[in-house]
Amino acid sequence: MSQQTVHSQRAAAGYLARARGRLSIEATRALFRKPLAVKTALPLISFTFDDFPRSAFLEAGSMLRRYGALGTYYVSLSLMGKQSHMGPMFQTEDLKELVHLGHELGCHTFGHCHSWSTPPDVYERAIVENQAALRDVLHGASFQTFSYPFSAPRLAVKQVAGRHFLCCRGGGLRDDRYFSRHSGGGQTFNSGITDLNLLCAFFLEKSRDNPEAVKSLIDQNARARGWLIFATHDVCGAPSPYGCTPDFFEQVVQWALESGARILPVVEAVEVLRASQPK
Repeated sequence: MSQQTVHSQRAAAGYLARARGRLSIEATRALFRKPLAVKTALPLISFTFDDFPRSAFLEAGSMLRRYGALGTYYVSLSLMGKQSHMGPMFQTEDLKELVHLGHELGCHTFGHCHSWSTPPDVYERAIVENQAALRDVLHGASFQTFSYPFSAPRLAVKQVAGRHFLCCRGGGLRDDRYFSRHSGGGQTFNSGITDLNLLCAFFLEKSRDNPEAVKSLIDQNARARGWLIFATHDVCGAPSPYGCTPDFFEQVVQWALESGARILPVVEAVEVLRASQPK
């Protein structure tokens, strides 16, 4: 077999794989939707933190409280007390204090499961296991909202997650450009008719070297009276590739307030939008 033939076959296989991936992504966006109109007198902004490193609570959580705001922390309870490349992860007392202060705890699967490659039955067990682990730590507590770890979900995973939560926020770490642009992971805000099973989110770390892009999106969200969901991981002086600095984060919070937006945890934003629906 000639080198040219081998090259052609590989190119064709790559094209077919990409085409199948795009069809899967489009199916995920189109099916198992939970539609909700984003219609509110004031724009909404939510600050969310995935996994979560302690710095997201100790630094960013304290900062939000100083500005009279609250956030949503998406937790994988298998990570509790561990060390990671994002620094030390949350501890039991952090969960208790976080809830006491009024922040929201959201689900991120127990084992931090990849939302594209994990079989749906395994994924659902990880959701149930995380709920049970939360009840062991905080008696009577339950997760009401969800964030997909690593990426937006495969279709069957979206179906599974949608059965358990009021809403599910898209992931954003997958590197595939088509995927991140079209999958619901987003880098944009929610407006018009949005899908509560695959909400768009904007990951701050992707623009920490371009703060004006963040300011521009906040202004766009204000004009559209949309719902902008910010996401990140660690917030510290020397952040991981998935986090940002306290100065950057505080600037975003200030811009959010200056835009006239209501800053709400995800579950409260959903309640506001539901209350605004036509009777």
